[in-house]
Amino acid sequence: MIKPASIMRNLAFLAPVMLVGCTVGPDFKTSAPPPVLRYTREPLPSATASAPVATGAAQHFTPGADIAADWWRLFHSEALNSLVTQALAANPTLPAAQAALRQALENVAAQRGTYYPSLSASFDANRNLTPTSTLSPASSSGNPYYSVITPQLSVSYVPDVFGANRRAVESLQAQADNQRFMLQATWLTLTSNVVAGAIQEASLRGQIKATEDTVTIERNLLNILHTQQNLGQVAGADVAAQEAALAQAQLLLPPLQKQLALQRNALTQLAGRFPSEEIDQTFDLASLQLPEDLPVSLPSDLVKQRPDVRQAEENLHAASANIGQAVAARLPQVTLTAQVGNSADSTSRLFTPGTNFWTLGVGVTQPLFEGFALLHKQRATQAAFDQAAAQYRGTVLTAFQNVADSIRALQSDADSLRAAVASERASSRSLEIARRQLQLGQIAYLSLLAAENIYAQARLALVQAQANRLADTAALFQALGGGWWQPTEVTTASNMAPTVAK
Repeated sequence: MIKPASIMRNLAFLAPVMLVGCTVGPDFKTSAPPPVLRYTREPLPSATASAPVATGAAQHFTPGADIAADWWRLFHSEALNSLVTQALAANPTLPAAQAALRQALENVAAQRGTYYPSLSASFDANRNLTPTSTLSPASSSGNPYYSVITPQLSVSYVPDVFGANRRAVESLQAQADNQRFMLQATWLTLTSNVVAGAIQEASLRGQIKATEDTVTIERNLLNILHTQQNLGQVAGADVAAQEAALAQAQLLLPPLQKQLALQRNALTQLAGRFPSEEIDQTFDLASLQLPEDLPVSLPSDLVKQRPDVRQAEENLHAASANIGQAVAARLPQVTLTAQVGNSADSTSRLFTPGTNFWTLGVGVTQPLFEGFALLHKQRATQAAFDQAAAQYRGTVLTAFQNVADSIRALQSDADSLRAAVASERASSRSLEIARRQLQLGQIAYLSLLAAENIYAQARLALVQAQANRLADTAALFQALGGGWWQPTEVTTASNMAPTVAK
């Protein structure tokens, strides 16, 4: 008699033996970094231009330097640091990404269950009546009433002869790693959006201040013209033109104030709050310091640091494993089964001699013809792999473009700010001269009006140039990956998943 314990020992021995089979399909290899040495056609300059104004310092590029995970602290704003901390703690996008990662990891663990035999137990009991007019009683006592009690243990195992299960686990693990990098990308996007939003608020406040100053200038000039009109020195047409200029300047304020209100709502939402719970932090250009030292990762490191590139690589990995599954589906499938149990007419007779039974079975199934469905499914997985490979290359190209764009923008920003400072100062002097000449009656009013318009435009351009340097600096840090791989308090807090090694 074969005992249940003997069956289990045999299957336990057979399982690892059957696991040591071949694994069909391609073995995935990590893509090599692109064979490029820099991001732009020419080498990085040592520093950008500078200008004698806030956020006008020269910025120095440091090739090969690493980015800090809390890179936003380089702007030296306690309000910004506090807001980023609030966003990381309360924004719902991070918990959602965490949940997606946990789900993917549980799917991997569930698929690993196919490595082992499945074991189930059953218990059946029934009461029966024999139709004695047609059949003899089933019981030895001749009683037409009888019972059948059957406890049974069943074992089933599908050996992974050709690696279909291993490829399935490999595919799901790649998808889990994809979700892990999705979490890192969510973290990077959230922090970058907070920084960009704070800079945008600072820019809007600067534009509002410049417009309010323009309104004050226009109002003062209107008062001067009213005085000169009373003295008969200017015509009413000049006064009317200045009134129109004042109204035009005032017309610029409501749209800017609207944008500021919307920007405040956006920052409040990023902090995980409702609009009625508006954040306490406020931002202006004076409260943000321009980072002067800019780390620029080596091109060979960029593909390891960008979460979107790592996601694309894991998509390629999953597609590679799916090919192996499709190939294995066309090969023989082996199934091992075993059942052992007892059957008696009463519980007192269970496990007595003559009541036990067992069954051992092995089955092999080889697909022969399924309308070429399996062949086409395999070809479909190969096409999906080719698609993922092309998408990976496109993601890498976009990553390098983002860095190159940021570097170009920072160089251009510095030149633009220098020109904006010169323009603002020249137009300010020109307006002051024009105001004095008008008071002395040396120029016509239209000359003053032209000087006013030039000065107003120069003030707005200066504010925007200052904000652009801050915004494009943050864009560079984001384009380089944001430092999520650094083992700091920021990346190991409860709102982050375990860091994936570079």
